[in-house]
Amino acid sequence: MKQTLLITGGTGFLGKRLGVTLRDQYDVVLTGRNNKQNMHAEQFSGCRVLPMDVANIEAVRDTFTETRPSVVIHAAATKFVDLAERQPMECVDVNVVGSQNVARVAVEKGVETVIGISTDKATPPVRNTYGLSKALMERVFCGMDGKTQTRFACARYGNVAWSTGSVLPMWNKMHQTTGVIRTTGPEMRRFFFTVDEAVQLIVTLLDNIERHHGEVVSRQMRSALIRDILEIWVKRKGGKWERMEGRPGERNDEFLVGDLELPHAYEIEYDGVPHYAIAFNRRSEKPLTEALSSENAVRLTEQQIIELIENPPPEER
Repeated sequence: MKQTLLITGGTGFLGKRLGVTLRDQYDVVLTGRNNKQNMHAEQFSGCRVLPMDVANIEAVRDTFTETRPSVVIHAAATKFVDLAERQPMECVDVNVVGSQNVARVAVEKGVETVIGISTDKATPPVRNTYGLSKALMERVFCGMDGKTQTRFACARYGNVAWSTGSVLPMWNKMHQTTGVIRTTGPEMRRFFFTVDEAVQLIVTLLDNIERHHGEVVSRQMRSALIRDILEIWVKRKGGKWERMEGRPGERNDEFLVGDLELPHAYEIEYDGVPHYAIAFNRRSEKPLTEALSSENAVRLTEQQIIELIENPPPEER
């Protein structure tokens, strides 16, 4: 009999694909608070889908009682920087209180493993409400590890290409509508990785949870200058791009590991790919010596950028 794996935010871009990947190994249950998206996710993934709002602890408790998961992947989040700046209460309710609720009920119900999906915006120096909320989630989950039999860990992501509301589908819609792509920061650099790589990071963390519980784990990602992506886009697809007013909370570069985290971070390789782990409450025996930022990361090549912008998932075409 398969163990049950529950994904909060399971009806989102990443959650649905995690469900498709993991459904052969687990009895996967996807949860979300938007019933229209729940229906689409069920059709897309073939997984069972239940309504649940992580900000409501009784809803979390009811769903955990019904499904009795052994593994929880916590992907539910208010994830947009500008929305979180305008609506900080909503951001805190979902990203901080919601994460607390998942952690508390997971311990209460004896869940074996909980993995939280985090972001490079949580890395110091934090510049926005969204990043701060995810930094708190990382601390809550890692701080809860070791208190009970439930193992907690977090996966720290860069930009998942073509994820809902991210820059590539936004640009694509602008380009199709007006032929003009508007950008807040052509001088910014960002980490990009595919949804398959994002899913694989979770699979790697699940496979190696005995080593990494209590830690935040990321993996090597390439970065790109936003201007370079735009130039390649209009060169291949026509149109033009122009600068628009910046949004509060943005920064030019993101970090997978920040300066303040270096004493607690180390590198480990899986399947030939460097991964990075951070344990906030202990010092590393072989600490990293340099922060890992989108400025000093290996850059995406022109061909890799072309593959990124010309291969959206079917529902984004």
